[in-house]
Amino acid sequence: MYETIKTDLQDGILTLTLNRPDKMNAYTEQMNEELLQFYKEVNNDDNVRVIVVTGSGRAFCAGMDLSEGGSTFSSEQSSEDYRDLGGQVSLEVYKVNKPIIAAINGPAVGIGMTMTLPMDIRIVKKDTKIGFVFGRRGIGPEAGSGWFLPRVVGIGKALEWTLTGRYIPTAEAVEAGLMQYESEDPLAKAYEIARDIVENTAATSNSFTRQLLWKMLGQEHPLESHLIESKFLHWAGQNADADEGIQAFVDKRKAEFPMKASELPSFFEEQQ
Repeated sequence: MYETIKTDLQDGILTLTLNRPDKMNAYTEQMNEELLQFYKEVNNDDNVRVIVVTGSGRAFCAGMDLSEGGSTFSSEQSSEDYRDLGGQVSLEVYKVNKPIIAAINGPAVGIGMTMTLPMDIRIVKKDTKIGFVFGRRGIGPEAGSGWFLPRVVGIGKALEWTLTGRYIPTAEAVEAGLMQYESEDPLAKAYEIARDIVENTAATSNSFTRQLLWKMLGQEHPLESHLIESKFLHWAGQNADADEGIQAFVDKRKAEFPMKASELPSFFEEQQ
């Protein structure tokens, strides 16, 4: 089905692997098309509770494939029609209704880093090479990173990293909030977190929560969040997941949530 990525679903955890190991998983137009297809379709599969994204071989993603040299970023499209590849994918990631964990198992630079910004949890291999190197290539930030990066780490750190284009020590990345964890085995840590989500939370709760936190970043007043939270809580109070979660707590047992993410109505149509 795919040539530059591969997928594997086990116990509610879907592992998406960038799969060009001989090229350090460098990003291509084909990879972009396959990622677009994947992210557009994944919301329709209720068997997927959590997505873990990683790379095959020794890299996560070494950035854009530059084998075409200086013409890599040239386009015959008009400036009005042109849309950068990574941005197309980031916008689809933003729409996903399931938690996404990036297990950054090796070098991640340029698009290799910006593609992870719309994901929810980032875990990096200790002391691997990461950075937003665009200024050192004569290009600029992409993949929606002008919106995502300042919201993840703050405007000051976002500007420093992008203006210098320097490689970022992984300990600094954790301290700044770009990464939640650095680990000798990022994939194992990602699976640990993913299993915790699958085994202990409701799909409806997490689908709503992921959309809520991302979409409220663009609102000017907490009232907007309050109104949508109120709609969700009113809905949840009449449905089985809340009944089960509360009764399990009272009974001092593990909850077995019966509902699927697809049963959640849209609370965010006005924010699309």
